[in-house]
Amino acid sequence: MGTSSEIPALRRGLAVLRLLASHAGPVPAATVARTLDLPRSTTYHLLNELESAGFVTHLPAERRYGLGIAAFELGSAYLRHEPLERLAGPILRTLVDRMQHTAHLGVLHGNESLYLVKERPTHPETVVTDVGVRLPAHLTATGRAILAYLSRPQVRALFPDADAFVLRTSRGPRTLGELRERLATECRTGWAVEDGFVTTDFASVACPVFDHSTHPIAAISMTFRHPCDGKRACSETWPALAAAVRGAARELTSRLGGRDG
Repeated sequence: MGTSSEIPALRRGLAVLRLLASHAGPVPAATVARTLDLPRSTTYHLLNELESAGFVTHLPAERRYGLGIAAFELGSAYLRHEPLERLAGPILRTLVDRMQHTAHLGVLHGNESLYLVKERPTHPETVVTDVGVRLPAHLTATGRAILAYLSRPQVRALFPDADAFVLRTSRGPRTLGELRERLATECRTGWAVEDGFVTTDFASVACPVFDHSTHPIAAISMTFRHPCDGKRACSETWPALAAAVRGAARELTSRLGGRDG
């Protein structure tokens, strides 16, 4: 059984793995030591131990360290356990029982929204979104709730030209400029809305879910019927509904060990 004196070493080892995971490629030991404020000897000791366990790979020719196969295996096991979906299910169920609208958990898949979980109220209305369905991310509240927290170059890479801005109805952003303007507003408010962008007479409100590095990894949304025939205002923001969705998104963020952006 481990002792309390081993806990700081464990925390340092985990910090090293997180640091390596945050870089696009292998890094020198000096970078690890400087970033984590560790003595040189401690840094090499941690790296050697992690290398022995398969969590770190040493590249002698480059004098750099990267993640090892054991780290990949852990990540693969994590995905097999479907933690995001399993943790989100009860949260969405509670949200649906409270608000009586259909709720979804969605992620960004390229420039599309991919829906992973769907929970419906007692008397659901027919909506196009379902588990496994993909829709243009710039049209969905789910997609834009995530896009709003990505960098400008990332958004531009996902929507490089006019062909990327497909429409399902007559509504929705048609250019990168229009999309960025909408994303800036939604980043300020903390939630995204769409009103008739995906299906006529239906609207959605969505809030992002973040990981430990405040990166948006998913979004929770609620979809509801909202006829828009010219007599009733379109593009409302629904702050009361957004507050409920935001609470659910924050709860999932917390359960994932994440931090709000």
